[in-house]
Amino acid sequence: MSAGGSLLAAVPAAGALLLTVAMRPREVGAVAPLRLAVVRAALLTGVYAVLVVELLGALHALTRPAFAAAWLLFLAAAATAAGLRQRRATRTAPTLTAAPRPVPVGAVVSGGSADPPAAVERGATGPDPTPTRAVRAPSGLLAVAIDAWRTAGRGERLLVGAIGGLVLLELLVALLAEPNNFDSQTYHLPKVEHWVAQGDLDFWPTAIHRQVTIPPGAEYLLLHLRLLTGGDHLYNLVQWAAGVLCLLVVARITAQLGGSRRAQLLTAFVLATTPMVVLQATSTQTDLVCAAWVTCAATLVLDGLRRRTGWGTVLGLGAATGLTAVTKTSGLIAVGPLLLLWGLAQLRLALTASTATPGPTAAGAAPPHPTAGAASPGPTAAGGYRRPRPVGGLARTVGASVLILLVAAVVVGPFLARVTAEFGHPLGPPRLRESIPMERHDPQSILVNALRIGHTAFDTPLAPLRRAGAEAIIDGAGAIGVDPQDRAITFGREIFPEPAWYPDEDRVAFPLTGALVLIGAVVALARPRRIDPEQAGPLRAYAVVVLAAVLLHTSMIKWQPWGNRLILYAVVLAVPLAGLWLDALFRRRRTNPGRRQGARRSVATLTAVTVLATSALAGVLALSYGFPRRLVGAGSVFTTSDWDTRFLRRPQWADEFRWAATAVRDSGARRIGLVQQNDNWEYPWWLLLRQPDGGSPDLVALQSVLPERPPADPASVDAIVCTGSRPACTKLVPAGWRLEFRGYVGYALPPGR
Repeated sequence: MSAGGSLLAAVPAAGALLLTVAMRPREVGAVAPLRLAVVRAALLTGVYAVLVVELLGALHALTRPAFAAAWLLFLAAAATAAGLRQRRATRTAPTLTAAPRPVPVGAVVSGGSADPPAAVERGATGPDPTPTRAVRAPSGLLAVAIDAWRTAGRGERLLVGAIGGLVLLELLVALLAEPNNFDSQTYHLPKVEHWVAQGDLDFWPTAIHRQVTIPPGAEYLLLHLRLLTGGDHLYNLVQWAAGVLCLLVVARITAQLGGSRRAQLLTAFVLATTPMVVLQATSTQTDLVCAAWVTCAATLVLDGLRRRTGWGTVLGLGAATGLTAVTKTSGLIAVGPLLLLWGLAQLRLALTASTATPGPTAAGAAPPHPTAGAASPGPTAAGGYRRPRPVGGLARTVGASVLILLVAAVVVGPFLARVTAEFGHPLGPPRLRESIPMERHDPQSILVNALRIGHTAFDTPLAPLRRAGAEAIIDGAGAIGVDPQDRAITFGREIFPEPAWYPDEDRVAFPLTGALVLIGAVVALARPRRIDPEQAGPLRAYAVVVLAAVLLHTSMIKWQPWGNRLILYAVVLAVPLAGLWLDALFRRRRTNPGRRQGARRSVATLTAVTVLATSALAGVLALSYGFPRRLVGAGSVFTTSDWDTRFLRRPQWADEFRWAATAVRDSGARRIGLVQQNDNWEYPWWLLLRQPDGGSPDLVALQSVLPERPPADPASVDAIVCTGSRPACTKLVPAGWRLEFRGYVGYALPPGR
């Protein structure tokens, strides 16, 4: 990567940071305002990135100069907005003032007191007890961070150290390791190369339908890095950044549900040590990106439980919905219930607003006391106070819902339009619609599917436990008349059960995180007052949304060995319930009045501490020895060459690809035909056959699963490269050509070459 490419790659990051300053909420009582600003900036940056790709793709201008100009324009706009925000903040808030303690959600939703005893008890460990400005300067933020560290307990410091250490080590691996995810070699990264070669987003003939049918939101982000830097060296940073965003947002969700500083750190710790998160944070998969957009929607929805949503937040909800849809449609399984919760809360607030709305204040009168999360009224020219403009009333709530859908359609609509035009259906060809979604929806089939998904998610290295659980599920399925291997509820030709305990980025289980989340969800549903008496309503509502997402997932998505990564969005969404329950457990331990009850709680606390320590160990081991990127051992990012790192999944293929590519290059071939099957690796050809000046090779498919996109004629190419099946390659090689095959890879050349 050139120095110019490095500088250009820093432009989007700099713009997002400036946008965070510009997007900081003006209301004093906002929960975790800096994290809210990060959410807003991330959504705006994500939407901008997607729309730039769509616009320039429509103009056939997917080029480096066009993308550089787009991001320089973004940087200038963000800098201007940040400067205006800082100037306005300096005029309106020149002195340091203490921020009012946020009122818990439950006090507003349930109509309780504005200063409940539980909130007073949490006091110093509340969401933001420190003095604050509307916008803090960097030096002010540093002072707050130092003060927070000084006032933190030993346990909180350990949590911060563990989270920070894991995040930094993940960054190191992400920077050192070459992209080597299996799916990325097949379709994630080849689609980026096709866009670059074409200069647009038009579909192309291919034997791998996933290159054109799977939503491309994450690959759009990779495309920006590809064009700005000229290579794939920074690709892993997209998922790493998504992982960091998930940590920040789940901590804010915990704060919104009344969680103390310790509860927020516990939440972030549980998520940061989840092996699937650790491994995906250094990958070019798409699951963490999807989870990040889902959690952004969740935190904006929770803001809508306590106040009528402003139009800016409505746009944010639309952006989060659209980004989720264009990244991974399964994430909508969670976004749907979240939006339903938001709509019900907004309708409730609209219906009760008429009896709770105070009259206008006189000029010079004191403003009404701001409630939690409500926008503080701003001063009028006459010296009085004007009320903020909420989305109020039934009509406005309906209008806001329509606006959310419209914004989402703007983001995902162009891709869906291309898919519909190509296949006659927005969800793609029948092959895609029938392979992953459940084809049976009777209660018995859904139950068996849910049990199998749970078994894979909670898998452990204890083989006897795995076998016993699988046998119980298989026997139980037979007893209720369901074949546990039924293709209508099982992906492809896979056979249940499949071990998932090993730290592999595509299938690693999360039994510890899952157990903590399950306990937290059960307590939040059955006895939410044990977690926080003032937050019973919102806690239960949030737990219902999480439960609905899990139930919908198990009734809509077939079991598959790598299903743990598909449900990652729901795990991330549910982690705040685990953090809140753990914090409540530790809090009750300190205030326990009885000896017998205290003994039971001591055992529970000791168990929880043991689970957290084991979680930390699991996270460290996943980062150290996880596959296919690790810090130590065989395949370490420090000792393995760049090319061999790419082939850690299939090391025997590394020399085979080089052998075939060398023969084709030496022949002087310009136009090269591809022969491959649906799950073969295509990306190495784009690297090995790149032109001397760095331009994309002229690769054309000799097979196509797209009815309207016929493949190229084998006679029209100068050489053929093949992967997978030799018989399939032989059928397409013209008569008289020389065909060479070595294991997985082959090539064919015409006479005289």
